[in-house]
Amino acid sequence: MRIGIVSDTHRFTTAIDKAIPYLKHCDLIVHAGDNIDDSYYIEAVTDVPVVAVKGNCDFYSDPGNDEETFMAEDKKVLVCHGHNYGIKYNLYDLEKRAQDSNADIVIFGHSHVPCYEEKDGVVFINPGSTSLPRGGSSKGLGILDVENGEITYERIKI
Repeated sequence: MRIGIVSDTHRFTTAIDKAIPYLKHCDLIVHAGDNIDDSYYIEAVTDVPVVAVKGNCDFYSDPGNDEETFMAEDKKVLVCHGHNYGIKYNLYDLEKRAQDSNADIVIFGHSHVPCYEEKDGVVFINPGSTSLPRGGSSKGLGILDVENGEITYERIKI
């Protein structure tokens, strides 16, 4: 299963459009918050299903969820924006949430800084921001492949 991952798009359609060619070839797309409304645009343009969560800038949006879970083959994936878990400081609270939910993979955003880390058997992925990167990172997205129990990840600069 190929999963495209975007976060913190903040209504910058020009940046989103640069990600679209990579997302079109995915089985599923995850939008990890901050302008959840952009997920509707992404789904319409790619014709790929999107799992999206609300971020701290989505207080005005339609009633989306703060968290979603789904299965990617035999891996349980937890998606959240991360602001409710203090991820700008450390991943401790998010690690605890991952353990409590028996997640194998956690996808989050909020910091606008890319992250790929494995801890205690759980993979944590932040694709960074598609439109407003921070921490010296570039605009980008992630491509997660889950196949035959194996997890591979690539961050793509746009």
